[in-house]
Amino acid sequence: MMRFSLDFLACRPMLYTMALQANSVVSIFRQSVVNWHNKETANPFPPDSVESILYNKNQIDTIQWHVEDEIRRPDLPDKELVGFKRQIDKLNQERTDLVEILDDRISSEFQNVPKKFGARMNSETPAWLIDRMSILELKIYHMEEQTQRKDVNENHILACKRKLEVLLEQRKDLSQCLDELLEDLKNGDKFYKVYRQMKMYNDQNLNPSLYSKKS
Repeated sequence: MMRFSLDFLACRPMLYTMALQANSVVSIFRQSVVNWHNKETANPFPPDSVESILYNKNQIDTIQWHVEDEIRRPDLPDKELVGFKRQIDKLNQERTDLVEILDDRISSEFQNVPKKFGARMNSETPAWLIDRMSILELKIYHMEEQTQRKDVNENHILACKRKLEVLLEQRKDLSQCLDELLEDLKNGDKFYKVYRQMKMYNDQNLNPSLYSKKS
C-alpha cells in the first residue's frame, strides 16, 4: 500500500542560517528518498532548520513521484484517477511554496552583497536549481532499482546501467553548478531576481473553471 500522506507539512518551519553546499543538499535528498521507501516518515532534522525544509521538499517530490506512477495504471478506476489528479495539484502547490520559502531565505543571505560592475544575472534561482537536484535524486534511486531487478533480461539491466551513469554525471554537474552559483553570489559576480510562479489553476479567482462556478 503506497503512502501518500501530507502530515509532515502540517507545520512549516522557520529557516535559520545554513551554509548551503551541494554535497549536503544531495545527502539530505538521498536520505529522504531512502527513508520514505523504508516507511520512516518522521523528519529527522530540527523544525527550524534549512535541512528540515530540504527534507520536506524532497518528501513532497517522492510522494508525487509515486502518485504519478499510480495514475498511469491502466486498471485504475476513474474515481481514483480524479482523486490522484487533485492530489498532484496540491503537491505541486506545496512544492512551489517550499521552493519559494527557500528562495526567500537564500536571498536574505545575499541581499547586502554589493554587485560588482559587470555582474551577470542568473536566469535560475538557487532554490529552483535545488528543486531539480531533488527530482534527480528520485531518478537515480529508481534507476538503481531497475539495475537490480531479477525479473528482466540482461538488455534491460545494461540499458538502465547506462542511464544511471548519465544521471550520476548530471548529479555531479548540477552540484557543481549550485556551488559555483552560490560562490558567485557571495562574491557579487552574479545576481538573480525572484519571480513567483503565480500558479493560476488552484486560485479560485484566476481559474475560469472555478470562478465561473461561484454563486
